[in-house]
Amino acid sequence: MTGDVPFGGPEASLTAELLREVLAGAAETLARLTSDEGAADDFGFDPELTDDLILPALRLLYEKYFRVEVEGLEHVPADGGALLVANHSGTLPLDALMLQVALRDHHSAHRRLRLLAADLAFGLPVVRDLARKAGHVRACPENALRLLGSGELVGVMPEGYKGLGKPFEERYRLQRFGRGGFAAVALRSGAPLVPCSIVGAEEIYPMIGESRTLARMLRLPYFPITPTFPLLGVLGLIPLPTKWTIRFGAPITVDAFPADAAEDPLVVEKLAGEVRDTIQHTLNEMLEQRESPFS
Repeated sequence: MTGDVPFGGPEASLTAELLREVLAGAAETLARLTSDEGAADDFGFDPELTDDLILPALRLLYEKYFRVEVEGLEHVPADGGALLVANHSGTLPLDALMLQVALRDHHSAHRRLRLLAADLAFGLPVVRDLARKAGHVRACPENALRLLGSGELVGVMPEGYKGLGKPFEERYRLQRFGRGGFAAVALRSGAPLVPCSIVGAEEIYPMIGESRTLARMLRLPYFPITPTFPLLGVLGLIPLPTKWTIRFGAPITVDAFPADAAEDPLVVEKLAGEVRDTIQHTLNEMLEQRESPFS
């Protein structure tokens, strides 16, 4: 039966190879994480560390494990500032990392994606240094505007934790896009909005429940319960080998809006809703075309 992904044989070797790849660079990465050497800007982004150590580890997941297919890259501008808006899911934010690989490896201009990350990412030891070195910045309008003004490609996932930690039964149903702050940023900067739809991430950690008590104790937005975690301990953190598709849509430009449009909540909400509807429609279309989460 074509397209099946067995859980033994070559896939077991692939998992071992992935672990070796990650562990091989772990010591060097940890040594460089806390150093300011190599920083390209005052956010702490280290392009050399990202290309030499971070992306190679992620690339194995991208190419061999999730077998990501990417569509519509021609819609992502080859230069200049742009705001990439994507759905968010999967319990752990692997979707954001796979987006970085897709754009760096497969876009004609090999663009770097600067992701707007939640405060939690910068409050955890090691994770905060890794995020900073990989080019992530705290999610706030000021940081987004600075990056866009410098001609960067900025990524935002407006669903936030509500998308990342939603129950499996609500998969591929977009959550509320906050207050539409990303739309206000686009209006203020004049940057185009590029909708992005990701299918495959929802099934890597099927969240069948959560522990609010543990979430409060650990100061986390949620503590997931999946069929394998926490039952299998650390082994339960291994994601299922789903087949991913990332599709970039046509840019939504803001040139026609008046100069003060960002100050009008109704205009901001309408623009944010247009982006959200575009992503949801594309997700629905992609799911109709998909035969199985694993093929």
